[in-house]
Order: sequence, then structure tokens, then C-alpha cells
Amino acid sequence: MASDTRTAKERLMDDLKAVVHDAEELLKATAGQTGEKISAVRARAEDNLREVRRKLSEMEDDLVERARTAAKATDDLVHERPWQSIAVVGGVAFLLGLLAGRR
Repeated sequence: MASDTRTAKERLMDDLKAVVHDAEELLKATAGQTGEKISAVRARAEDNLREVRRKLSEMEDDLVERARTAAKATDDLVHERPWQSIAVVGGVAFLLGLLAGRR
């Protein structure tokens, strides 16, 4: 479940990065356009892009920090209880083997 959530967040971040990239390309393509309305829209879009980039950076930093924390906690747990960890992994492997053998 947590892995699915993390994967969904990673996909969302990738999608947002693609949208930001496309918006930047659009702004570059319309750089030669003149007029008061287009200038106002471009300025607003540039401000929004800066804000989205900042938020994306924060989300990415948070995701990396959570992954490090989870990895550290797992490492600590395995070192504190190596035999119990081996038993749990063995049990899971056994159950997966049973399920795979039924098919």
C-alpha cells in the first residue's frame, strides 16, 4: 500500500515536471508575440511556473527524506532482530512459493 502511494507520488511528480517543461516551451515559443494581454498572461504563467517548480522541489526533497528515513528504520530493525527478520522473509517466501505453485 505504501509502495503504491509512493509510486503514485513519483508518477505525479513526473507528470508535473512534464507539464512545467511543456509550459516553458510554450512560453519560449510565444516570446515574439506582443501585446498587453499576451504580456500579462506570460508574466502570470512565469510566476505560476516558478511557484510550481518550488513546490515540486519541496515534494521531491520530502519524498527523498522519507525514503531515507524508511531505509534507515528498516536497516536498524534488521540489525536489532536479525533472526526474526530472516524468519519473516522466509515465511513470506514460503507463502509466495505456495501461491505460485498453485497456478
